[in-house]
Amino acid sequence: MKEIKIGLFGFGVVGQGIYKVIGKSRNAHAKIKKICVRDVNKKREVDIDPVLITDDPSEILSDPEINMLVEVVDNPQASYSIVTQALKRGLPVVSGNKAMIARHLPELIEMQRRYNAPLLYDASSCGSIPVIRNLEEYYDNDLLLEVKGILNGSSNYILSRVFDHNEPYAKALARAQQLGFAESDPSFDIEGFDSLFKLIIITIHALGVYVKPEDVFTYGISTLGESDIRYAREKGVKIKLVAQVVKVNDDNFTMFVMPEFVYPSRYIYSVDDEYNGVVIRGECYDRQFMFGKGAGSLPTASSILSDIMALRHNYRYEYKKMGYLNPPSYTSDIELKVYIRYKETPVPGLLPFRQIIEQHISQNGNYVIGSILLKDLIKLRPILSAPDIFVCNFPTFFADRDTSPEE
Repeated sequence: MKEIKIGLFGFGVVGQGIYKVIGKSRNAHAKIKKICVRDVNKKREVDIDPVLITDDPSEILSDPEINMLVEVVDNPQASYSIVTQALKRGLPVVSGNKAMIARHLPELIEMQRRYNAPLLYDASSCGSIPVIRNLEEYYDNDLLLEVKGILNGSSNYILSRVFDHNEPYAKALARAQQLGFAESDPSFDIEGFDSLFKLIIITIHALGVYVKPEDVFTYGISTLGESDIRYAREKGVKIKLVAQVVKVNDDNFTMFVMPEFVYPSRYIYSVDDEYNGVVIRGECYDRQFMFGKGAGSLPTASSILSDIMALRHNYRYEYKKMGYLNPPSYTSDIELKVYIRYKETPVPGLLPFRQIIEQHISQNGNYVIGSILLKDLIKLRPILSAPDIFVCNFPTFFADRDTSPEE
């Protein structure tokens, strides 16, 4: 591939960042030939030749000179249509749409093989942090035990304002929206779905197994209250929204997204503001930590550029772990220790706790700490979605290896 001629779909914050970083890179030998947008008349921060802009996808998909497609649209359905059409034409594709990829990954893998067209998407998970390619290449063995971390910058920014700056949750959320870290409708981030889709993608590169998003327990921070914050402060911990996939034995693994009480001895305790942090644990190397900006125009665009350069050198994901003879199986039949705060909903009577460790009842609110099966949390999601309930996980995996004075 002598010169990369890119057809770009999407020219919002990330799309304009891609335009900037390609212009800054002297060795990319790439140029954007055409940009497809919804509204050609929309005013944009980047000063660009209007001839590059179109609202007709066929101008890119049918152009024989375009030899790579980059897609950063925010609509999963539109993303799916664009990516699949390009793959069927044999075009290499770079995508950043985590929701689309997480929901269609098995089909997209099959299409890459059938049409001999690679799809790269490092930017879909943790922005500038090269998690996927490291899991795919460096950790390409069966010694991996766990991938765990903060995968969403918006929720982490909010929690950082709460715990590091003593701001009320509502004020922290408003500040995140004002700065552009959270959308006007922040539910995708604060309810944990952004972290969930990233975790689905990470898992197939970590363990070689695809799990449907609807099969994974996902709980966010939208109902976090003052009593939960006070409880965490009294215990000397922070609450972080944590996603994790972990082997529970040689044959099984589990995964979930939940708020977690994080102790000061943990790497992710100090991951603040809009940053992401990922801990990778293995049998022979204990823990390794990756830290960086997980979102934003230029960090995400830099990851897109990395994928563009990788495709230039004929790189593609091999999904080697999917070919293992005995890949682990997903299970939700594991026991967790959780804190559940409630007010009107009779949580102790509705949830099948295997053991109640602590219970507190007061006029202002109640909480129960107990052990419960993950599969029961999944089954009882409708109850746990009540506005008077907040659920937070106590870290229990590898606790025997991570003893510290704080705990």
